[in-house]
Amino acid sequence: MAGGPSIPAGWNVLVRHYEECMAQHGATPRGVDWPNGDDLAARFGVMLEVLAETGERPRLLDLGCGPGLLLDYLAATSGVDRIRYQGIDLSSAMVDAARERWPEHEFSCRDILSAPLPEQSVDVVIMNGVLTERVSLSVPSMTALAQALVAAAFSVARVGIAFNVMSAHVDRERDDLFHWPFDALAGFLEREVSHNYTFRADYGLYEYTCFVRRQPHRPSAGPPETWWKR
Repeated sequence: MAGGPSIPAGWNVLVRHYEECMAQHGATPRGVDWPNGDDLAARFGVMLEVLAETGERPRLLDLGCGPGLLLDYLAATSGVDRIRYQGIDLSSAMVDAARERWPEHEFSCRDILSAPLPEQSVDVVIMNGVLTERVSLSVPSMTALAQALVAAAFSVARVGIAFNVMSAHVDRERDDLFHWPFDALAGFLEREVSHNYTFRADYGLYEYTCFVRRQPHRPSAGPPETWWKR
């Protein structure tokens, strides 16, 4: 890990796991431990819907960016020039790969828990796959890590964040994955982050995406204030 931050206790298990995947499969969906490109594209497409709530050329932080596959998705969907991109990862190997693949974009190796970014310094934060696996970590340990990271990510975002976790509503929970029940996550968000959150589990995978916003997410236009009067 030369040139990068010291890996916080707990995260080092996950960092090693993903680096092993990258070493075996390269900068591909399997290299970040997703089984195929179609499902990864669905995840990116769902999370990026939060960009509709921002202004022109929003600043997007890809937290846990890996080798920069979100930029590949954005390039394939004509979205690269519509954002200002910043990628952060704990793995120096991942950041090196991302810089080599996308030299025109900003990447850094950083632990935002020990070295926080300025509050509300980006518009949105995307965390894809960062909180879906726990490998050999215990559920309490992974939950504590997840809560700390979600809170830190939200503090950086002006508009909101999007992240995915595995659903607890499955036939069998896998011991290596992080299944975070709806109620447990909602209780944490209400207590410590924001009560403006949405769970989305309608895109055909055994997971769900959570959107956490600073402001209520209401329809953009409605009837006049006195719509109920006759």
